[in-house]
Amino acid sequence: MTTGGQVAAVSRHEAYGFSKPNHASVTLLAGLGVEGDVHAGETIRHQFRMTYEPDLPNLRQVHLMHEELFDELAHKGYAVSAGQLGENITTRGVDLLRLPTGTLLHLGEEAVLEVTGLRNPCAKINDFRDGLLGEMFAIDPGTGEFTFKAGVMAVVRRGGTVRPGDAVEVELPAPPHRPLERV
Repeated sequence: MTTGGQVAAVSRHEAYGFSKPNHASVTLLAGLGVEGDVHAGETIRHQFRMTYEPDLPNLRQVHLMHEELFDELAHKGYAVSAGQLGENITTRGVDLLRLPTGTLLHLGEEAVLEVTGLRNPCAKINDFRDGLLGEMFAIDPGTGEFTFKAGVMAVVRRGGTVRPGDAVEVELPAPPHRPLERV
């Protein structure tokens, strides 16, 4: 296990909406997600996907985004801060997009998340900031493959309270590693 960085911010919202307000802490519930967040649940809670896949397991219980993306976007003229793109946990110092599927993220003293895949950015991003959706995609210079930059999704394996400043420790799964795909 390696120390990967720290939690920069935590966010949740009890109603559907694009952005999520920041909080002093969030409580993660095993098998469910963020307590008090609209996306918590055993089955899929994504507003659009619930209409045609309501019984699928919820692989999107917690949305994590790397704060370094906000730095990159600022250089391109987009002012974005924690929670504004709908993430629950904003990290600093963790290369979330390069983690393999099944990576465990130990947050703070108790909580453990399992990374399930990439967030598929939606068109609502352009409603938030015109033209921003185009910045959520990239070609990986190492592989030449197309990728999403809008963070990763995870499920809660062990609950606990998470606060800004908490350490994030990364535990890779046993090889062979599977690259992240959108969920």
